[in-house]
Amino acid sequence: MKNIAVIGAGTMGNGIAHTFAQSAYNVALIDLQESSLEKGLATIDKNLDRMIAKEKISTDDKAAILGRIKTYTSIAEGVKNADLVVEAATENVDLKLKIFADLDKMTSAETVLATNTSSISITKIAAATGRPDKVIGMHFMNPVPIMKLVEVIRGYATSDACTSVVMELSEKLGKIPVEVND
Repeated sequence: MKNIAVIGAGTMGNGIAHTFAQSAYNVALIDLQESSLEKGLATIDKNLDRMIAKEKISTDDKAAILGRIKTYTSIAEGVKNADLVVEAATENVDLKLKIFADLDKMTSAETVLATNTSSISITKIAAATGRPDKVIGMHFMNPVPIMKLVEVIRGYATSDACTSVVMELSEKLGKIPVEVND
């Protein structure tokens, strides 16, 4: 996995995008509102400045991290080359079901579809797609760049292969993944 798409540029989405970009992944940050993308990037910029002040990264590191994030107001454009999509939209079941039904049509059959939800059934979300074996929960804790825990949530049909990939990916991000069932 090299190309990650994050849907939603709010608190969780921009933190997820920041974390992946800091770990050398190419990130497509997607939000329907340009103003939300601008605000999300400003938050990432500010958080990176804090890391520079604490001597955790250099100014060159910051430039490289920001250079790996591209923004999109079109979901279809943003997810076109994604190996993994992490949805971090508003916690609304109907919205999430629509997003996942659309993602199923917009992405490669091999693309893993993850949600950052903490309260909606992964199995229910997966049922909106034709690939429930490749739908998983990837619940990051806030603030994402700092908190180490990631809940990796298996839906009823989530495959072992999908779970393994997301567990390994979480570790590559410097996170501590905990596998749980829906």
